[in-house]
Amino acid sequence: MVKRKSASNSDSMEGWNYEAKVAEIEGIIARIEAGELDLEAVFEQFASAVEYLRECEIFLQQRQQQVDLLIETLSDE
Repeated sequence: MVKRKSASNSDSMEGWNYEAKVAEIEGIIARIEAGELDLEAVFEQFASAVEYLRECEIFLQQRQQQVDLLIETLSDE
């Protein structure tokens, strides 16, 4: 079973790197497409890729909120 991180847990993503996660996702996709994995490993890797995508989405949403807040503070001045 895949464990999901909540948005509140994602605030403490110390050492987490967006580009590294994207590279990991790309690597998983390449291994699946190349047929390097047996069926069970494909499902495990796919589940990992989905979780990494969720993490990336949360990261981008948080950064968008920060940008929106900065823009709002500039508009107020």
